[in-house]
Amino acid sequence: MDHRCRHGRYVSYSFGNLYPGWYTLMPTSVILGLGGSPLWSAKCTYLTIAGNSQAAKDGKKGSDVINQYFGIFFFIFQSSAVWGNLMSSLIFGQDANIVDIPEEQLQTCGTADCGLSINSSSNSTTTRPEQKLVWTLVGCYIGVGVLAMLIVAVFLDNIDRNTTSEFRGNREPFWHTFLATFRLLKDWRLVTLIPLTMYSGFEQSFLSGEYTKNYVTCALGIHFVGYVMMCFGATNSLCSFLFGRLARYTGRAALFFLAALTNFACIIALLYWRPHPNQLGVFFVFPALWGMADAIWQTQTNALYGVLFPREKEAAFANYRMWESLGFVIAFAYSTFLCLEYKLYILLAVLVLTVITYPIVEYREHKNPTLPVIDGTSDDSEKAYEKGQEEDEKNVIRQTQM
Repeated sequence: MDHRCRHGRYVSYSFGNLYPGWYTLMPTSVILGLGGSPLWSAKCTYLTIAGNSQAAKDGKKGSDVINQYFGIFFFIFQSSAVWGNLMSSLIFGQDANIVDIPEEQLQTCGTADCGLSINSSSNSTTTRPEQKLVWTLVGCYIGVGVLAMLIVAVFLDNIDRNTTSEFRGNREPFWHTFLATFRLLKDWRLVTLIPLTMYSGFEQSFLSGEYTKNYVTCALGIHFVGYVMMCFGATNSLCSFLFGRLARYTGRAALFFLAALTNFACIIALLYWRPHPNQLGVFFVFPALWGMADAIWQTQTNALYGVLFPREKEAAFANYRMWESLGFVIAFAYSTFLCLEYKLYILLAVLVLTVITYPIVEYREHKNPTLPVIDGTSDDSEKAYEKGQEEDEKNVIRQTQM
């Protein structure tokens, strides 16, 4: 199955939202899940193979180029939050049903109240926009999805046909790769990274679900959600590009520490903050900081998997998506049953567990670096890197684009 079919599954979910209901959203959600996971695993494998290949040509460390490639990818990917939320805000901003928020309702925003009553029918800030506006927005998303399919079909090189054999030899059957995903759990490094990977799902689901509902929608109205998430997307996109390049100078550990410290500070602040429309700027500060931290979690975790498991790339990235998705599932599963305060405590607990387990893997990798794989067995990337260090920097090829 090629990338066009997998992108088509995202478009099918958009079609399901034209007439949302159990009979449309459940089947399209299943289709989306079946296509989304292979697509993300393929993306990670593609970038890792391309990064190692380019590193060998340029005389650079494979991990540095992989970090840079993931940074560029997430810069483009996270920018979609800017354009998508800009469309939703501009379209929903035309709604004639926008009303002022009463002061008594503002007293229930944030952790002041349990947060489970935000979706009640009496809440004036969650009134459904006009149906024609919903159709307009979904139609725009469908159009963008179709355009993405066309771009991939026309411009993306099929790396499997040209260069994959240089990295992994004969292509293995699907069931072998499927079982390899679970066999890789025997590797203690992967098991130790599970909290880090799941936290990525927890923190993304919190911002997109809980923050937008219990803080933004409750205090400002649903039409402000797009603008706030635009701030998250813009910061995330720029920081993804920045940290992808900065990692070669600071290392992964320093960036992960920065992300953990940022999220920790935000979680503590959200426990005590009482949102009010008079504090408009604060509503954008949290997603901006969260976007910076998420940029690190996304780029560096993906790059870390590519560096640690160069011989099991498909299985490693399949595990990454599986555990990250499990974090999403758990967070959304308890979202309608637990109070907001408890959700923040759970998020904080997973973050603390991540801070404890991740350094173990990083320390082991620092002491015994995993050698990248080029041509299946040799360490050409590291050899080329050492050779490149002996040459004059002016003579080293610095072209890093595919």
